[in-house]
Amino acid sequence: MTATMLAGRLDVSKRSFAVEEVPVPVPGPGEVLIKVEAAGVCLSDVHLIEGMLKPLYLKGDKVTLGHEVAGTVHTLGEGVTASSVGDRVLLQAGESRGGVVHTRGVDYDGGWAEYALATAGTLVPIPDDLPFEQACFIPDAVSTPWAAITATGAVRPAEAVGVWGVGGLGAHGVQLLRAIGAFPIVAVDPLPAARERALAFGADAALDPADARFAELLREATGGRPLSAAFDFAGVAPVREQAMASLGEHGRLVLVGLTDKPLTVTNGTLVSYLRQQIRGHYGSDGQDVVDLVNLVRGGRLDFSRSVSGTFPLAEAARAVEALERKEGDPIRLVLKP
Repeated sequence: MTATMLAGRLDVSKRSFAVEEVPVPVPGPGEVLIKVEAAGVCLSDVHLIEGMLKPLYLKGDKVTLGHEVAGTVHTLGEGVTASSVGDRVLLQAGESRGGVVHTRGVDYDGGWAEYALATAGTLVPIPDDLPFEQACFIPDAVSTPWAAITATGAVRPAEAVGVWGVGGLGAHGVQLLRAIGAFPIVAVDPLPAARERALAFGADAALDPADARFAELLREATGGRPLSAAFDFAGVAPVREQAMASLGEHGRLVLVGLTDKPLTVTNGTLVSYLRQQIRGHYGSDGQDVVDLVNLVRGGRLDFSRSVSGTFPLAEAARAVEALERKEGDPIRLVLKP
């Protein structure tokens, strides 16, 4: 008799999501079965359910969601020697297959389940004192802003930087910018609670984008310097206009938040004159996740404040709804099988 488990499944063709009973997967050669201990709920998951994001390489119409996953090694497939049963690990959010990146929980089954399959090379060991609830979202919620800041944005120490949107990505963006020495860090968010959180996470100033004195307050916060880099973690069209107008010469606008709305540049001549750049960003590399785990291990980063709430796996739909409605202005919601 085949063992079964609960899994949060999306029918892409019908755009319907439900927690269902499915067979427990069996690891093949080079694969590992992970007992999931925690899985992050990301805005990308909401976008998948809504249909704004669509899998590019999914075989069939159904997929188990969840690209932020941590747990313990349960069963080793044939030929796996680098891991042992019981190892504490997180899973990379995707992998290259035939030179094409496939995303976990999008193009193949992810970790909103009691058990998840993973290629052995996508396992990243985590220290014993790092809770699964904090480890699971390092791939994406932390690694995406990390890569946006260090690679795409190429932020250097002492550069003035703006962060628009202090949600799941932006809050970590502020923390990471602080860690690499950006100064000043100006957070921008319409929600008072988000601005307070930004200051607690290391921002030097936190502004309301709707404030009539916004431009003046921004100049005060930076000592009169225009921003060297601005990060749109919100994925909202007006944010991009405001962020672009805050940049100086050679300034970089980095688009991290996802939106299907058009991108408009109001003053193209000024952008050209100041030699500014608009840079798109998506995801991170595997080494980014390894580096971040090492920084946590070394005491340089702490994500204990990032878990805004936990839900049983059976209530995954409720967690999605809570994130979509931004109930309690969460940084990260986590599912616990």
